[in-house]
Amino acid sequence: MATSQWAVLVCSSLTLLIANGNVVLDEDDPFQPTTSDETVAAEGTVTLTCRVAESDNSSLQWSNTAQQTLYFGEKRALRDNRIQLVRSTPTELSISISDVSLLDEGEYTCSIFTMPVRTAKATVTVLGVPQKPLIKGYSEPIQEGGRLHLTCTSSGSKPPAKLRWYKGEEELKGQDFTVEADIGGKTYTVSSRTEMTVSQADNNVIISCVVDHESLQRTDKRTDQRIQVLYKPSVRIQPENDLPREGEKFHLQCIGSGNPDPNNYQWEKKDGELPLLSKQEDSFLRFEALNKSDNGLYRCEADNGIGKGMAEYRLVVQDATDSVPDPTAMSTTSGIDHAVIGGVVAVIVFILLCLLIVLGRYLIRHKGTYLTHEAKGSDDAPDADTAIINAEGGQSGAEDKKEYFI
Repeated sequence: MATSQWAVLVCSSLTLLIANGNVVLDEDDPFQPTTSDETVAAEGTVTLTCRVAESDNSSLQWSNTAQQTLYFGEKRALRDNRIQLVRSTPTELSISISDVSLLDEGEYTCSIFTMPVRTAKATVTVLGVPQKPLIKGYSEPIQEGGRLHLTCTSSGSKPPAKLRWYKGEEELKGQDFTVEADIGGKTYTVSSRTEMTVSQADNNVIISCVVDHESLQRTDKRTDQRIQVLYKPSVRIQPENDLPREGEKFHLQCIGSGNPDPNNYQWEKKDGELPLLSKQEDSFLRFEALNKSDNGLYRCEADNGIGKGMAEYRLVVQDATDSVPDPTAMSTTSGIDHAVIGGVVAVIVFILLCLLIVLGRYLIRHKGTYLTHEAKGSDDAPDADTAIINAEGGQSGAEDKKEYFI
C-alpha cells in the first residue's frame, strides 16, 4: 500500500513539474525531445512530431493545451477521432490533428518519462480563413459623370486580412481601411472603401474586391461587381450609297449608340423643310425619287432619355445615268483614235526613210561635178593675144565641158 501511494505521488509530482515547466534540461542531452512550431489554417490538418536522439526504451507522450494526454506511445489516450497516430518508434512519436479549429490553438507538450522527466513544447497557430468579401454601394446604373461609392467587407480572418480593389486589371486606391474584432475575439472583420467618377468607358466594367491573407496561400477570394453607366448617344449618318443620282430611290440612316439605345429620332434639313417626296421612318429618311432640289445639309438628332446626340450629312445629287457618258465607250473611241494616229505616223516615217535612202544614193553617184569654159581655137593661136581674141570672140559658141570626179 505504501508502494502504491509512493508511485501515485511520483506521477503526480512529475505531472505537476511538466505542467509548470519547472524541469530545466541540457540541450545536448541525447534523451531531450525536440519539436517544432506549426501553423495551420482552420479546417486544415496539422502534424506534430517529437524526436529524441537516443532511447532507453522510455515512452514518448503528446499532451494538448489542457495537458490532456493524446497519445502515450502507440496508445490513444483521448477519444477524439480527429487525432490519429502517424508514426511511433522508440525515438519518434508523430500524431496528426485534422479539421483544426481556433480552439485547437496553443502549446502542445511532448514528454519522455525518463529520470528526470524531459519535455518540449510545440506552439500550434491556427489561422482564421476569411470569408468571401461582400461589396455594397451599387444598386442601379449610374449616369456618366456621377460618383460611384463602394464598400467591401470580409469577416473571419486571423490575423486581419488585407483588401485590394481592381477595375478590370487596374488596381484602385482603397480608402478608410478598418479592423474590428468578431464575436469571441479570435477573428476579425475588415472593410475598405473606394470611389471614382464614372465615364462612358466604364460601362460594363468589372470592379473587384480581393482578399489577401496567408491562409489562402496561392489562391484568393474575390467578389466582382459589374457596373452600368448611362450616357447620351453618339450619332453618325450612313447613306445608302456614295453616289446618289437624280431620279433614283435613296435613303439616309441615323445610327445612334448610347446606354440605353436611342428610341427617338428627328430629321431636319438645314435652311429649309424636308423635301415633299421624302419620308421619315424611325431612324431612316427615305427619298422616293431624288431631285437636284434635294441637295443640302441634313441633320439627324437621336434621343435616349439621358441626352441627345446629333450628326450632319451633305447630300449632293448627281446627274441621271442617261446623261453621263459611257466611260467604256469613251475608252474604246480613244483607243481607236490612238491606233489610227500611230499608223499614219508609221507610214510617214517609212516614206521619209525611203526618200533619205534614194537621195543618199544619188548624191554618192554625182559627187564632185563642176563646169569649165574654154574657147575653141585657142590652142591653134600663134600667140597669146590672138588666143585671147579668139577666145573672146568664140565665147558664145563654146560648149560646156563637164568633168566628173567619182
